[in-house]
Amino acid sequence: MRNPWKTISKKLIYINPWIRVEEHQIVNPKGGPGIYGQVHFKNKAVGIVPLDNDLYTWLIGQYRYTLNEYSWEIPMGGVPEDENLLLGAVRELKEETGLTASKWTTVVRIHTSNSVTDEEGFVYMAEELTEGDTEFDDTEELQIMKLPFVEAVEKVMSGEITDAISIAGILKVEKILKQQGRI
Repeated sequence: MRNPWKTISKKLIYINPWIRVEEHQIVNPKGGPGIYGQVHFKNKAVGIVPLDNDLYTWLIGQYRYTLNEYSWEIPMGGVPEDENLLLGAVRELKEETGLTASKWTTVVRIHTSNSVTDEEGFVYMAEELTEGDTEFDDTEELQIMKLPFVEAVEKVMSGEITDAISIAGILKVEKILKQQGRI
């Protein structure tokens, strides 16, 4: 489909190791002048729904500075644009839970807030798990919760889990498990 937007100019407003913010002077689809702000993420978001043989999963709890509240989420992190997504997912799962997986399934691709950002997220289902030691980043103060997968679905449905990537991943895995007759 044809792009109805025309970019006249771009101006860098802010940059740090994780994001770049630009101001775009544009011509909108109706032909009028306009302005658009874009937040570009330097990493792809990757989330993992780990499942053991008894259909237990793991959630990560942490205080989210930007929200000023505590959040329960699937294990996740950022994968630099030049890194393989699956290898990044393997790293993040080990880092946050200590788990390694022999079976990986891609379950969903998501844009988290496409009106102002180009952030792209991917979620994998990780199975055939082996437990090990976590490798938290220096910036992380995490709690780990192991629970039946159906309880993670309940936390989504009750609004206790609010992270978009976690919601998309958990609900997509629920659908896959139902299609497979596993729940």
